[in-house]
Amino acid sequence: MANAAGTPIWYELLTPDPDAAQEFYAEVIGWSFAPSGHPGMDYRIISAPDGMPVAGLMKQQDGMETDAAWVGYLAVADVDAAVDTVEKAGGATHMPATAIDGVGRMAMLADPHGAIFYVMRGESSEESHAFQQADEAMPGHAVWNELSAKDPEAALAFYSTVFGWHQEGAMPMGELGDYRFLTCGTVRFGALMGEAPGGRLGWQYYFMVPDIDAAHRRLSSARGKAIHGPDEIPGGAFSMVCEDPHGARFGMVGPRMG
Repeated sequence: MANAAGTPIWYELLTPDPDAAQEFYAEVIGWSFAPSGHPGMDYRIISAPDGMPVAGLMKQQDGMETDAAWVGYLAVADVDAAVDTVEKAGGATHMPATAIDGVGRMAMLADPHGAIFYVMRGESSEESHAFQQADEAMPGHAVWNELSAKDPEAALAFYSTVFGWHQEGAMPMGELGDYRFLTCGTVRFGALMGEAPGGRLGWQYYFMVPDIDAAHRRLSSARGKAIHGPDEIPGGAFSMVCEDPHGARFGMVGPRMG
């Protein structure tokens, strides 16, 4: 893929019931779903309303003790080298580097605090638009990547070492410390914060919706939960933290249309 190393390129939902998850997210966010076409694998491609692919959906492996979860992919130039760097920086490998024909090479890793993510070098020369920055984001695309860590300083040091990320500004949050804005090159893609009461450690991903209140109503009718918000954020949009019926947490961002 043509995306810069260290930037988000894909998202994936691991869930015990892909059919139920497909129905839920189609109603709440307006995504469409299609088989990936990989033999022997029920992997579904999730597309935004503009037709661009943004994520994948697959069944959790039997025996997994964790709840359903969203996992993000980060672009790298060399997957094996990235795995080595992550391990030397105190991270861990959950799935060794694996190549999938027609897709690329990838590995599932964890930072020293246990937050899961993938690294990937795609075979396609086309740029991924799964993530779009807030000023250009279209409905259905990821718009923000948020990490909650017990030790934000250590987390920032880890990701700076592995991906070259840096902090560019921060927003004070009282007893919770700073909400640190993360940048990779010129791309501001997310933020890093400490552990929030009632929150979960690890990565959380936010998707754009055209109307936050309408999305909130669809969330409730589809048996999802609003964990926090909607709250106004810088720029005039509103964000909320949500949970799907199988426990996967995600966020939605959008304007309030009145």
